[in-house]
Amino acid sequence: MQLFSIEYISLVVGFLILLIGIWGILTRKNILKMVIGFSLFDTGTHIIIVALGYVKNKTAPILNQPDLQTDTAHKIVDPVPQALVLTAIVIGLGVTALMLVYAMKLHNEKKTLNIQNYKDLKW
Repeated sequence: MQLFSIEYISLVVGFLILLIGIWGILTRKNILKMVIGFSLFDTGTHIIIVALGYVKNKTAPILNQPDLQTDTAHKIVDPVPQALVLTAIVIGLGVTALMLVYAMKLHNEKKTLNIQNYKDLKW
């Protein structure tokens, strides 16, 4: 395999986006920046799963072509990683929306998004 093939590039990009997301979650004090970090983490995870499910020179599992009718298992790619990523995108969208609503409610109550100003739940 080549070092600069699409699967390696997408894996590296996915891991970089994931690491930027983790950095954003752990180092930022603004709640909105933390939500953006979570979204980056989520997107990096999706890219990694799709990159791991990619198989070179194979096609989607749509069996309407005559050449795919014989020896099908060696010519198609597994659709499960793509299905899992689509499900994870929808779940990530819902979680992100919930975090944004929670941040909006916190801002309406305290008039700030800095997490250092929230001392009510600390012990």
